[in-house]
Amino acid sequence: MAESAQIRVMLIDDHAVVRSGLGAFLMAFDDLELVAEAGGGEEAVRLCQEARPDVVLMDLVMPGMDGAAATKAIRAKCPHIQVIALTSFKEEELVEGALRAGAIGYLLKNVSADELADAIRAAHAGRPTLAPEAAQALIQSARKPQTPGYDMTERELEVLALMVEGLNNPEIAERLVVSRSTVKFHVSNVLSKLGVASRTEAVSLALKQKLIPR
Repeated sequence: MAESAQIRVMLIDDHAVVRSGLGAFLMAFDDLELVAEAGGGEEAVRLCQEARPDVVLMDLVMPGMDGAAATKAIRAKCPHIQVIALTSFKEEELVEGALRAGAIGYLLKNVSADELADAIRAAHAGRPTLAPEAAQALIQSARKPQTPGYDMTERELEVLALMVEGLNNPEIAERLVVSRSTVKFHVSNVLSKLGVASRTEAVSLALKQKLIPR
């Protein structure tokens, strides 16, 4: 029974010492199970179908196929797998590239074991986690002058605000007292109007463009 409740995790990093340290982190939590490791992007894409992880911890800066490209490939082949970018870098381009590729979270390698475990659980539940430094990088880029014309309805903005809060579709449906299919329709419209492919991208864009009053 406990076995079925475990979250299956795969580690991708070109440094064996880092993989070893992360593996030790994961062993401290009964609900997390390390099912595979890979030292590069190409190997990660191959392994994901065999190992069937729920969540992948992805280094971004690797020789050969980098983490963003590997994330995109994994999400295309196995859309049920959630990817958390786990890196030493907080540059805006890396953050945006990872989120554009489909990562649901972005953490720095100085994260604590508990914070990492919480982010894995959140990713498994479909909720994004951004390191404060990554969020700051996205906010910095918002200073660039842009004039978006997103033309969203009041209801779509309400749905977007709840997405920013980290709510999933059933929770949004409950909050707005509408059906799940209605929420799915609104979320689809929001993604389309924002020109993004994922909820995480929509959230980061909403924060960058200050679409939601805080």
